[in-house]
Amino acid sequence: MKRNHLISTIAGAGLGLAVVGGVAATTLLPADTPGGPSTAAAAVAPQAVAQRDVLSADALVAAAEAGLAEARDQGQQVTIAIVDRSGTTRLVLKTDNAGPQTQESAEQKAYTSAAMGRPTGALAENATGDGPTIADLPGTLFLAGGVPVLSGETPIAGIGVGGAPSGDIDEEIAQAALEALENFEE
Repeated sequence: MKRNHLISTIAGAGLGLAVVGGVAATTLLPADTPGGPSTAAAAVAPQAVAQRDVLSADALVAAAEAGLAEARDQGQQVTIAIVDRSGTTRLVLKTDNAGPQTQESAEQKAYTSAAMGRPTGALAENATGDGPTIADLPGTLFLAGGVPVLSGETPIAGIGVGGAPSGDIDEEIAQAALEALENFEE
């Protein structure tokens, strides 16, 4: 399938920002590039640097497209959001007639599943009761429709879907996006 994606580049203050199909990636410019970092910058010790597993831009797009296809097959108007492990939104994709509330719902479900490492539908039972519960955590949403993306046993991202008349349908769409990552090939 041929994909056409809008690509735009913005350079400034030593940073390059590329937007590919709604996915942003930031890179440092080389020291000899005008506007790049000073040549006097020191390298940090390797042990001071932590490496993280993240989904590639192509994997994000493939997952969102699989979720979109499932939503279309089910006749649903939804928003699909994918966040990284820190909860930063990496991609948002809406069907043509998704309501305005669906984006916040999808992002909160994606955030919750990434933070907790479990599907949001499975977390709902822990979100009720007398006194404080996990539902009191800002930015979380304990309705079905969010699934974590794991690398080994570790959550590295979350996929959230909002907008279907049932959280179970949202979760089926999120699961279709997750399955695209399980079978992803570049």
